[in-house]
Amino acid sequence: MSNELEFLSRYVVSGRLSRRDFLGRAAALGASAAFANTLLGSAARAQGAVKGGILKAGLQGGEATNSLDPASFLSQVPFSFGKCWGEYLVRLNRDGSLKNQLAEEIGASDDAKTWTMKIKQGVEFHNGKTVTAEDVAATITRHADANSKSGALGILTNITGVKASGNEVIVTLANADADFPYLMADYHLIIQPNGGKDNPTEGISAGPYKVTVNEPGVRQGGEKFANYHGGDAMGHADQIEIIVINDATARTSALQGGQVQMINRVEPKIVELIKRVPGVTIQNVSGRGHYVFIMHCNTAPFDNNDLRLALKYAMNREEMLEKILFGYGTVGNDFPINAAYPLFTELEQRTFDPDKAKFHYKKSGHSGSVLLRTSDVAFTGAVDAAQLYQQSCAAAGITIEVKREPGDGYWSEVWNKQPFSTSYWGGRSTQDQMYTTAYYSKADWNDTRFFNEKFDQMLLAARSELDEAKRKQMYADMGTIVRDEGGLILPMFNDFIDASGAKAGGFTVHPAGEMMDGYALAECWVAA
Repeated sequence: MSNELEFLSRYVVSGRLSRRDFLGRAAALGASAAFANTLLGSAARAQGAVKGGILKAGLQGGEATNSLDPASFLSQVPFSFGKCWGEYLVRLNRDGSLKNQLAEEIGASDDAKTWTMKIKQGVEFHNGKTVTAEDVAATITRHADANSKSGALGILTNITGVKASGNEVIVTLANADADFPYLMADYHLIIQPNGGKDNPTEGISAGPYKVTVNEPGVRQGGEKFANYHGGDAMGHADQIEIIVINDATARTSALQGGQVQMINRVEPKIVELIKRVPGVTIQNVSGRGHYVFIMHCNTAPFDNNDLRLALKYAMNREEMLEKILFGYGTVGNDFPINAAYPLFTELEQRTFDPDKAKFHYKKSGHSGSVLLRTSDVAFTGAVDAAQLYQQSCAAAGITIEVKREPGDGYWSEVWNKQPFSTSYWGGRSTQDQMYTTAYYSKADWNDTRFFNEKFDQMLLAARSELDEAKRKQMYADMGTIVRDEGGLILPMFNDFIDASGAKAGGFTVHPAGEMMDGYALAECWVAA
């Protein structure tokens, strides 16, 4: 099987076989999508990356409030640009394993409470200084500080001590965590000089590109870093540039016209049309991403669980999947975990039930309309999804007032601040990381204001549980709590749908996130 697929992957790279046909053949042979995409990536690189030129991407998800401080990264543009100039201890492979970047070795004590990370020597920051263990330790401690307001704060609360010793960083944990190395792949944890404590916004790290342009909400760019420690693995173009194009139509037009070589967030409803454009390839992959409607559990009227249940039963998930995603995704069940995660347990599927919605709505005692805020940038088709939800709620006697917010400022002024809004999550490497980032009571990104003591206790206990069957059951129980008591309405898990032009070489999808998990500009090249 492997030899045949390797042969066919070379056909894809040479343009003699479509990616869709290749993936279909791979599936017929029993190969996973992750394995098939790994073969495509290997074939592309075996053919040889083209050096030089300017590689451009048109991306949704940029705002005037964006900062180069990795702690503040919220949306797609900072996420992708950070993968160009930033360097991490580890990164996530397509098969779910970890690849060392600045970390050379990572080992744990027998009780998984003490972790030692050996740091690669001779790596240079963009400012000419050498990356040290002290820089790594300072990075972790900065993001673990509540005052940093880091998006990684939630996953670092288990840390009780960080110290540098020679070329090693030693991290001690309050509770055992067998998944600790995966936390270091979080996209906020870019290693900076002195951890970014001196100037977190200067955009200095050790990635393949140096920051040369920073116009938040407009464009960001970089030039190849000559002393990049990874050699030819990344940084093929002389320059990279991200142009912020939040409008879907304008973004598609920019790709068709050749102004950019790749775009993110292609609308599912136009995928079939885009496929007909000469030289343009749809790059889609299923994964852990999900589109959500989030309620603050500590804010009236959403502090009443009967109202939350009413709003959950009033969601027609199948209709959402059909009319918003056009089949490019799967049905959600009001908890953020799907079969892409290890130790996943399928729970009884919640379905659209107007009668149950009416029952819980009446029991809640609420009257009047419910305000839902949304925006085009919340997720692809978010405004349409909000209006569709408005209709299904009406069938249950619930009045939803939809307020369309501007894209610029949505992530800073609406998400995680307003009590009912639409949003998205790209998912995380492990169940623990996903739950810790967004549902642990102390997490800065607890965007449903979910404060559940029992859940917190189970989350901490699951980290140190070495019996796989017991751990799997604990995660199932945690999923049930989120589904039945939380402020999350999760109608669908989305495919990541990007598109690349004929001048974008080496584009191979990544199940962890859009734009090759953010590395598209860093790993692709300007094709001849």
